[in-house]
Amino acid sequence: MSVEQETRSTGWRAFRARIAERPTLNLAYRTGVAVLGVAVLAVGILAIPYPGPGWAIVFAGLGLLATEFDWARRALGWLRDKYRQGMAWYSARGAAMRVFAAVATCALVVATLWVLGTFGMVGSWIGVEWQWLRSPLKW
Repeated sequence: MSVEQETRSTGWRAFRARIAERPTLNLAYRTGVAVLGVAVLAVGILAIPYPGPGWAIVFAGLGLLATEFDWARRALGWLRDKYRQGMAWYSARGAAMRVFAAVATCALVVATLWVLGTFGMVGSWIGVEWQWLRSPLKW
């Protein structure tokens, strides 16, 4: 056995193999990975329309799930291909599409901040109590 194979068998894979030998511990481990992976995936899906790492979070969530579940591994590969195709399509549209996407993203962010009451809250900090800054939701 080579040094690399010895290191690999005493590292993460050996740890995971010891967990897999104990059914209750294995179920608990897989359940923990599922809960954490779904939580990260949900946050990523919610973050996709906003500026920031939405897609990276989605891929991280699926990556966590893919460590234990074959369906997640297949979904991760499929989604990676679709993401690359979508970005290639978007890049090929030119400057007009990029400007439209930037304006639409800004509008979505501003609308979300307004609905969540951020403008009203910040306005109250500086003494501006304009009615239109307040959220339409009654918190």
